[in-house]
Amino acid sequence: MMDAYTLDQCKNDNEIRLLKIKNLEHAIDQSETMIAESQMDENSLTFLRRKVAESRQDLEVLYLMNDQNE
Repeated sequence: MMDAYTLDQCKNDNEIRLLKIKNLEHAIDQSETMIAESQMDENSLTFLRRKVAESRQDLEVLYLMNDQNE
C-alpha cells in the first residue's frame, strides 16, 4: 500500500498521480512476466504475487482519484 505522503501528493498533483499510475502499470506488467517465466521457489512467487495484488489495489485507488478529478 502507498504511504500517506505519497497518497496525499497524488491527491494534490495530477502530474505526480499520472506518473505513479504509469510506474505501477509498468511494475505490474514486469512482475507478471517474471512470474510467468519464473523458476523461483514457491515462497518467492507467493511474495511477488502478493506485491502485485497490493500494486493493483494502489492502482485502482489512483484510477478513482483520476476519475474524480476529470
